Amino acid sequence: MKHLTRPGKGGRSHPSEQLPTAIRVARCYGASSKQVFNAWLDPEIAGRWLFATATRPMTYVEINARVEGSFCFAEQRRGESVRHTGEYIEIVPHRRLVFTLHMDHPHAVTRVTVEIAGLKAGCELALTHEGVPLLCASQTEERWTGILYGLGVTLSTRDRYRRNQ
Repeated sequence: MKHLTRPGKGGRSHPSEQLPTAIRVARCYGASSKQVFNAWLDPEIAGRWLFATATRPMTYVEINARVEGSFCFAEQRRGESVRHTGEYIEIVPHRRLVFTLHMDHPHAVTRVTVEIAGLKAGCELALTHEGVPLLCASQTEERWTGILYGLGVTLSTRDRYRRNQ
């Protein structure tokens, strides 16, 4: 993530620019709650969409899907390895996933809550990312919107995955 703080007088950031905030993004999927939930914890599936983009696929994915377990996703960005890491706080199958997410620029440990509710056809996913530095909020919201779009694309192209669920 880009470093987004602006220097104020004397090269310091304004305190209001560093205040943490929460963002919320929601999206509906045609897939079941179980399929959507499992896509967060299955390394093969998650590596295709979580933190990945069309031009920056993940080069490494490790998921220890248990409470107090961790995850690590790595990508190459401008010749450098960029890692997305965190720990699972809460796992309620097919309904709720809570994890920390370590941000490097600016350095912060944030909290992400994913809630999945079944619908008559498919499900709705609501993602809340807390503790995001204020100057990163807009970029972070755009990024999660793109990530959740990628989840939808991945689920819609994974017929074999759907049949196995």
